[in-house]
Amino acid sequence: MSLRVSTLFFDMNSFYASVAQAEEPALLGRPVGVLTTDAPGAACIAASIDAKRLGVGMGTRQDEARKLCPGIVFRAVKHDVCVRYHHAILRAVETVVPVHRIWSIDECSCLLTGTEQELERALELGRALQAAVLAQVSPALRCSVGLGPTRLLAKVAAGLEKPGGLHWLLPHILPDRIAHLPLDGLPGISWRMKARLEAAGITSVRALYALDPRRARIIWGSVSGERFLRELQGETVVWPETRRGMIGHGQVLTADNKTVEGARLVARRLLVKAAARLRREGFLARSLHLSLRLGNGGRPQAEGQIKPTQDTFFLLQTLDRYWDKLVIQRPMAVHVVLGGLLQVGQATGDLFDTPPEPSRRDDLCRAIDGLNQRFGQDTVRFGQLPPHRVPYTGAKIAFGRIPVAADFWE
Repeated sequence: MSLRVSTLFFDMNSFYASVAQAEEPALLGRPVGVLTTDAPGAACIAASIDAKRLGVGMGTRQDEARKLCPGIVFRAVKHDVCVRYHHAILRAVETVVPVHRIWSIDECSCLLTGTEQELERALELGRALQAAVLAQVSPALRCSVGLGPTRLLAKVAAGLEKPGGLHWLLPHILPDRIAHLPLDGLPGISWRMKARLEAAGITSVRALYALDPRRARIIWGSVSGERFLRELQGETVVWPETRRGMIGHGQVLTADNKTVEGARLVARRLLVKAAARLRREGFLARSLHLSLRLGNGGRPQAEGQIKPTQDTFFLLQTLDRYWDKLVIQRPMAVHVVLGGLLQVGQATGDLFDTPPEPSRRDDLCRAIDGLNQRFGQDTVRFGQLPPHRVPYTGAKIAFGRIPVAADFWE
């Protein structure tokens, strides 16, 4: 039997903690917890392998982590440093095989062609990739590699052993090779989808694998279910390209910013960052959404359609109008979203209107962007800053989004 795979998927192990260890080699071999911010009440967003084995994970508070893992060392996440390592990893991987798609800060996939698809050759490439990252970036940065005929199976294979695993999945060893996994151990199966599957009588990976793809479409309530199952069964599936629909930034308020005025200034700062991204990425926004989380559990919000724009001044005026409509007490978090994105040049008015002209202030906004990029963040500011300036506002790594260098200077 000729064994062939088409996708190599690699997943950096305990990425944030490994970056902390790479930056401080003295931390190698020690349990490390990475915090959202350098504050006493901050929770872990990641933990090293040693800390994970003792129960420390995402959301674990510092005091609980110390009980679970005596001797644990905490470091605040440095988003710009993590992005720098991300690009160093990509360069190392490219010396072995081209990166096809970046899925997150610590996950990427590569398409194999020709003789690379032969399983033995693919395994050699996987080992070479792991060695290249260790040698060219840092001995702290280990990755797990998975091989399969689809991205989904390659991703599942990469998750079978951490750290440093190298595994493959092909239909002739399925579902036996993954039957031990819980349903929500498969990428894309959330706890909600797990509950929906169980309600339909699908209680194991083995049962899911045997499902007719057409029934999966019904359970999911969309064609995504059929696509997911066909990929799980090893069939090549073409997924439609997703389109950017919004740019949003949110922030849990620090103690100094937990006032109505502090929250307002945080919202303005988040909007300034989002508007700068609009210009840099070539979009116009057609809606603005503002929401807060309050100490009493309330979630006041305001939103509306706006003329297609990337004008920070106009957006801030609109935000102030929305803010004045809300009743706000004990703000805990704030979020702003620019939606209805259009590429610049795509916006048109009504049938008999002329296309919208660029705002006269657009050039001024771009000039401010340029000054901040050249001389440092907030060299020129749009009004007053919040009482507490939180590092990485609007420039944090998020699922599916990796900040670029400009994000850290705007």
